[in-house]
Amino acid sequence: MPLIKSAIKRAKQNEERRKRLLPYRTIMKTMIRRIVDLTNEGKKDEAAKHLAETFKAIDTAAKKKIIHPKNAARKKAKVARLVSNVT
Repeated sequence: MPLIKSAIKRAKQNEERRKRLLPYRTIMKTMIRRIVDLTNEGKKDEAAKHLAETFKAIDTAAKKKIIHPKNAARKKAKVARLVSNVT
């Protein structure tokens, strides 16, 4: 635990920020997992339907600086490639 007053405040701020931003990370990961599961099952149409909302979740996480914008671009490319390669 921090001893200095400013460090105590900073720890509180970090914890509040973490709690506030955690749902966006969770939603993003859940959406990506859903796409991966659907593509593994071979359900290309359903995966394509969820693609837009998955992109939205990834973009929101990047906008809120939860992930780096280039990381977001990489995740979106990976998901799009998964959906397009389903037979």
